[in-house]
Amino acid sequence: MKHIFTGFSLIGAFALLAMTAGCTSMQTQTQNKENLLIAAGFKVITPHTAAQQQKLQALPPDKLASVQKDGKTYYVFPDTANNRALVGGPKQYQSYQQLRLANKLANENVEAAEAYQDASMNWGAWGGWGAWGGMGWY
Repeated sequence: MKHIFTGFSLIGAFALLAMTAGCTSMQTQTQNKENLLIAAGFKVITPHTAAQQQKLQALPPDKLASVQKDGKTYYVFPDTANNRALVGGPKQYQSYQQLRLANKLANENVEAAEAYQDASMNWGAWGGWGAWGGMGWY
């Protein structure tokens, strides 16, 4: 019976670890998004009235929302955990989109470099690309 209990404890510990890693990953993604928004020129706005607080709470969490006010378009990212919002206009939104693309490409380049840094391949011992007798790979 004790072995069964130990097995369940171990499974529970792994499940808790997986959930913690998932939550940390989500927090990191949200923080990265906030960092990009601030770098793009979005301003941090803190609600001062109950009505502003309600509007902040009504926005979809972790999503950039488009809001029309006085004939102008604003983009709002709610950060309800810190009781604030990041707000920008069309220029800041365009900068944010460019930063997102650049960040995605940079991350893909890092992942590709990590995938190809395996020194155990020992490319020199393969005799170079010509060793295959011109198989049309180049």
